[in-house]
Amino acid sequence: MMSFIVSHLPWFWVGVLVLCLVIEAATMALTTVWAAIAALPLIFLSMLPVPFKWQLLIFAVLTLALAVITRPFAVKKLKVGEHDSTNVNALEGQEVLLITGISRFEKGEAKAKNGVVWTATSGTGNDIPEKTVCIVLRVEGNNLVVAPKDA
Repeated sequence: MMSFIVSHLPWFWVGVLVLCLVIEAATMALTTVWAAIAALPLIFLSMLPVPFKWQLLIFAVLTLALAVITRPFAVKKLKVGEHDSTNVNALEGQEVLLITGISRFEKGEAKAKNGVVWTATSGTGNDIPEKTVCIVLRVEGNNLVVAPKDA
């Protein structure tokens, strides 16, 4: 088997390239794309009288170097693994305006930037008067837990 690989090295590296791209397409995790990029010059390098063990070493070094040097930049630019908050989770950290004050025993009402009015409770346990700008700490069901922006 090894003699077959050595006698057909360009096709071996084409196979590595294709396999890595298929895995990358299936996972979209920016992991095997670096190996695929490293396999590309080795297709041409394998046509020269370079021993297979050196080709493997060059492949490993190229893959590692590409992953370490370019992956952080690619992850940042392509926003891999990041998900935008949608629906109610997008409210966390946003400002809301209390249209009804919150007291120790009563919930208030807060108006979000999109105009939707939510039931609100104090995240600090203190009373919050109406017309106070608050920050949404978290969402519990259909209830916003808020704290005054100044606090």
